[in-house]
Amino acid sequence: MRARDVMTRPPVTVSPFTLAKEAANLLVENGFTTLPVVDADGRLVGMVTEADILSGRISVDPRSRMHSDWPVRPTSAPASTVGAVMTKDVITRGPNADAAELARIMLERHLRAIPIVDGEFLVGIVTRRDLLRTIARDDNAIAKDVRHHLELCFRRGDWDATVQDGVVTLADEFDDNADRHIATVVAGAVPGVVDVRVIAPIR
Repeated sequence: MRARDVMTRPPVTVSPFTLAKEAANLLVENGFTTLPVVDADGRLVGMVTEADILSGRISVDPRSRMHSDWPVRPTSAPASTVGAVMTKDVITRGPNADAAELARIMLERHLRAIPIVDGEFLVGIVTRRDLLRTIARDDNAIAKDVRHHLELCFRRGDWDATVQDGVVTLADEFDDNADRHIATVVAGAVPGVVDVRVIAPIR
């Protein structure tokens, strides 16, 4: 399963000149935690997160100081645009990146999303939710997609495909190792498939 199979496209984006408050509204309205930042030509220039926008924007309630020795420190006004708070050093991957690699990077780097680029240009984004959605796919929907993709490569009826808990079981009409390998690769690329098993030929 590749990034292109699970990514959200076109992604919701902002520009470096977008007001931080406007970006905050987009995050809240869409239920996002991060947004890609692109220039006028669609090139990825950064990412802006909830934490980036929150930093320095919540004022301390003066009532909390009434019975506290918490020192009062002067604070500077927070930056008003996305470009001033965004993260510029961004981890990206291409459309052909393996979804398993994306999941590993997210877990190891504590990321919630990875932008997908073609060269410098943003073409999509893969979030943790996108990956979770593939795990949660209904078995019937997975089976339908598996059969469709197999029929694009083989004659209709050459393969019998069943799915249970994301595990695809394939039974072929002919005992051909090359065809079995191709069918396993094709079925394994369908979103939601966690394993592919091939059983004895149909008799």
